[in-house]
Amino acid sequence: MSSDIIIETINLSKHFGALVAVDDVSLKVRRNSLHAIIGPNGAGKTTFFNLLSGNLEPTGGKVIFKGSDLTGQPVHRMIHHGIGRSFQITNIFPNLTVFENIRLASQALEKYNFKFWMNASRLERCERRTWEVIEKVGLKERAQALARTLPHGDQRKLELGMILAPDPEVLLLDEPTAGMAAEQVPELLALIQEIQKTGNKTVILVEHNMNVVMSVSDIITVMHLGKVLAEGTPAEIAANKEVQTAYLGGLYELNV
Repeated sequence: MSSDIIIETINLSKHFGALVAVDDVSLKVRRNSLHAIIGPNGAGKTTFFNLLSGNLEPTGGKVIFKGSDLTGQPVHRMIHHGIGRSFQITNIFPNLTVFENIRLASQALEKYNFKFWMNASRLERCERRTWEVIEKVGLKERAQALARTLPHGDQRKLELGMILAPDPEVLLLDEPTAGMAAEQVPELLALIQEIQKTGNKTVILVEHNMNVVMSVSDIITVMHLGKVLAEGTPAEIAANKEVQTAYLGGLYELNV
């Protein structure tokens, strides 16, 4: 594996009985890039994401991270390797505060993270990391608010903070703008781009909002019927007639 490739899949497949959801997908993601995965409903995007993050075991093929084979590793182990994951539905603890949610996430890499008594230095390290992340995602003024009382846009920021807290190298973001009001989307996008560019992070993004994909991505992979249909820059994907037909039925223009 080349040193500039951080994560790679080799002939990755997932079958559900006779249904082939992901079909022999080989993909390379460059370090510190923002790589989007798009495709029509049923293209296999979410299943592919679940294979990357350890939510599903593949039927065949491999997931390689920084040269190590992580195929079949359970999701709770992925964060220890440096891979964080968000979901389409906000995944937070609604009855805990913003601070408590992020502090729990920041303890994920501590050796004794579920012990009642923690070493004082570990506790101080978690507290510092928690406040750093809260400030980074813009929730300092809401730190003591219960997560369930936050507007949806702030809940998405909180979830992003929880992913960031253990300081992963790769962020897998599954529809991060889902359910957000249109006016909230630019702020979250700017935050994701800032984290990616200034935090030495690689972001892999599944997103239906084409304006989002075209405005933030370095590379786009298009899936169709479980396979990779095309890959390239936003401009290359927008100009690809095969993508136009498969993804939008040839009815709309993809704009950059």
